[in-house]
Amino acid sequence: MASISDLIMQQVKAAVGGVQVPSGAQNQVINGMSSSVLGSLTQTAAKPGGVDTITALLRGQSNAATSPVTKLAGNLFKTNILKNLNLGTGTNSALMALIPTVMGKLSNGIRDRDGDGDVDLNDIILSLKSTNGASGGGVLGAATSILGGIFGRRK
Repeated sequence: MASISDLIMQQVKAAVGGVQVPSGAQNQVINGMSSSVLGSLTQTAAKPGGVDTITALLRGQSNAATSPVTKLAGNLFKTNILKNLNLGTGTNSALMALIPTVMGKLSNGIRDRDGDGDVDLNDIILSLKSTNGASGGGVLGAATSILGGIFGRRK
């Protein structure tokens, strides 16, 4: 089982491959879009109702193109990556148009992993784990920290 970071990176690489990006900026674009998508998921999970929003997106119950998760990923990508690369309006627009596609395809990678018949919070957390049980680049630790903050700890 791949980690969600791996799934995001895989979708981003496939999508970005169809856009003319200068070779010197290719890795920055791929890594930047991947981190923007992941950042959007983690920031959304920390908001009230965010887990439900992510779950609806991953189940295909909400449109990736109009999802607030997708909008946040686009804003993060534009602000943190594209603004600094000066790739031009055409390339920037083409890259921004890929984000809804990437978000939509994530639902293909996150499936019912705990065998209870639906995609839920447990499946999302299981998707954050890599095959060896370690976190994918600290993603599981970040997610559990966020979720701990949302749900609070009982003493």
